[in-house]
Parts: sequence; C-alpha cells; structure tokens
Amino acid sequence: MSGVAEVIHAPTEVRRARYAVAAVFTVHGAVTGSFATRVPWIQDHAGVSTGQLGFALAFTAFGAACAMPLAGSVTHRFGSRAALRGLLALWTLALTLPSLAPNLLTLCLSMFVYGATSGMADVAMNALGVEVERLLGRSIMSGLHGMWSAGALIGSAGGTLAAHLGSDARLHHLLAAAVLTVLGLLVCRWVLDLRPTEDEEPPPRFALPPRSALLIGAVGFCAVFAEGASLDWSAVYLRDELDSSAGVAAACTTGFMFTMAVARIAGDAVVNRFGAVRTVRAGGALAALGGLLIVVAGRPAVAMGGFGLMGLGIAVVVPLCFAAAGHSGPNPSQAIAGVATITYTSGLIAPSLIGGVAQASSLMVSFGVVTALSCGLAVFAPVLRGGDGRTGAKVSPQAAAVPDPRP
Repeated sequence: MSGVAEVIHAPTEVRRARYAVAAVFTVHGAVTGSFATRVPWIQDHAGVSTGQLGFALAFTAFGAACAMPLAGSVTHRFGSRAALRGLLALWTLALTLPSLAPNLLTLCLSMFVYGATSGMADVAMNALGVEVERLLGRSIMSGLHGMWSAGALIGSAGGTLAAHLGSDARLHHLLAAAVLTVLGLLVCRWVLDLRPTEDEEPPPRFALPPRSALLIGAVGFCAVFAEGASLDWSAVYLRDELDSSAGVAAACTTGFMFTMAVARIAGDAVVNRFGAVRTVRAGGALAALGGLLIVVAGRPAVAMGGFGLMGLGIAVVVPLCFAAAGHSGPNPSQAIAGVATITYTSGLIAPSLIGGVAQASSLMVSFGVVTALSCGLAVFAPVLRGGDGRTGAKVSPQAAAVPDPRP
C-alpha cells in the first residue's frame, strides 16, 4: 500500500508486528503441510489416476491466478489487519475441502477454492512482511518464509503421523483447520493495521503484474516450480516409483520441508554475508544436484536425500523475490502481488504439469524437468540484485533505530 511509509510506528509496535507476521506465516505454512502429506489418501478417496490428479491440482493454480490480483483491492478497502484476518481464516478453512471430494469434479472445485484462498492470503501477508522489513531497516523476509516452512514442517509432521496411523484425512483436516483458524484469528490482532492515505487512489480491482515484476517472477518461477512439484509429488514418487510405505513416503515430504525451514531461518545471515545473487546461484547448483539424485535414485534413502538438497537449494529464492519486488518501484504492493501471481501460479501449475508428464512417461522424467529448471536459478539470479536489502530501501532514521526483534 502506498502512502503508509510516512507513518511512524513505535519500536514496540514494530517488534510485536514482526512476531505476529511470523506467526501468520507459520499458520499459512501449516495448512500446506497438512494437505501435502495426505495427497495420496486424497487421490485414493477420489478414485483418480495420476494424470487426473495432476489435472485437479491445476485448478489450484487457476484459483490462485484469478484471486491473487484482487488482494490489493481487498486490503485497500478493509485495511491490512482486517483483510489478512479474513483471508487467512478462509485459507485455513479451505483445508477441509479436498479430502471431502468423492470424485474428479468435486476435487477440481475444491482445489480451485483452495488455491484462491491461499493466493490472496499469501499476497496480504507478504505485503505486511515487506512493510515491517522497511521499518526495521534490515532483511527479514527469509526468516519470515523460514517460519512458513516451519509451519509446513509442523503440518506435515502431523500428516505423517496421521498417514502412519492410517487415519481418515477428512477427520485429520477438520481438526487441523479448526486449530489453525483459531490461531490465525488470534495472531492477526497484532499485525500492523496499514490504511491508505486520504488522497490515495484505490487500486484497480484486478491489477496485472507490472513490468518490474516479470524478470523477478522468472526467478521465482524456477524455484516455486521445484517447490510445488516436490511438495505435492514427493510422497507419490516414493510410493509409486520406489515402492515405499505410506509412512516413509510422507516422511520424505517432511524431510523436504525440514531442509527448507532450516535454510530459510538461517537465510538472512547468509544473504547479508554473500549477497542475493551469489546465494541464489549456489542454491541453484544444490537444487540441480538434488534433482539429479532424485532422478537416478534406486532406493528411498537416496531420493529423500535428493529432495532434501532440493529444498536447501531453493529455500531463500522466493523470499528474495518478494524483497526485490518490494524495493523495485513506487508501488510495492502491486509489485509483490505481481511476483506472487507469477511465481505461485507457476508453482501451482507445476504439480499438474508433473502429473501430465508422468502420465505420458514417468515421474522420473517429470523430475528431470524440475532439475533442468533448477539450473535456471543461476541464469536469472542477477535480477535479484538489491533484493538483499542493500539497495532500494528508503528507511527513515526513526525506523532505522528500531532494534532487531529476533533473538
């Protein structure tokens, strides 16, 4: 939201908002983790083939693409706090829908709603994260996304346990949605309540990505494609290609999320030391190595190690994309929404493309495509120059004096 940077917030308010936004990221991630580990159960319950599952997952991308550009208008009308509270609650409640679907049609409809609510909440919380980063005067976006990964890890751990016990995913997701909805409503009380100035023009109801977001989005495309493919297909890959049990297959998804969480939490220190470009280039090399291990794996342990390296390599890319977008022009919210639309829509398309390629050949070939795209991180990395907080941020002396709230 433009027009809010001039507002001076007390240091204690910014610190409280920093923790609150981190908690929001955690809740959002927990929904994704809870869903991803039960994809095999959802596939069996709906009675769909691998190709049909990929088709249904494409509706997640369609829902996100339709809804993400609307996030700026919602935030402008209701204010950042109320908008985030409502959008996050819709997202947590949407977790219950996929496991209820008894056939392909209802699964497609549920995935559309799932993607739409996920995308809008995602844009709102990242816009708030960038604003808090501006007020603090230092990079925090990797850490915030680390909390998202930590939440995804918690959600996937619960899903792994539920899968191991053979529990019904409908009951599992109903309980998870109830808990996460309450937590989300509570933590949103302390996020910044940003509102437009009186002379600020309302954003268009549907804002296309600005030009500044396109190249940044290309980097995010490579990373989020690998992330989406790994989240939704890692468990299926181990089960179908390597004949693993349901518990081991779900544990692979958990391991992938674990490496992403660790790398993102430590990512701010790495980026501050080496810069955004070198960090992303090195990450691309690790992700490509992980993809190669997945493709040639003959045993579950090797594939799990490959997914771990994949998560480690792509972990900080998306946070740096949002930070670069936030510093790329006069309208940070629109740029963030644009990058979010490009990257996450691409990432949500990834599972369906993986399914389509797998239907025509095999999942092994599908992850060969993921490996090739991981190499693109090194090619496009220079467009993130300035996304490490070293350039582009205009921080007032009052904001720069706010101490870092992290322990």
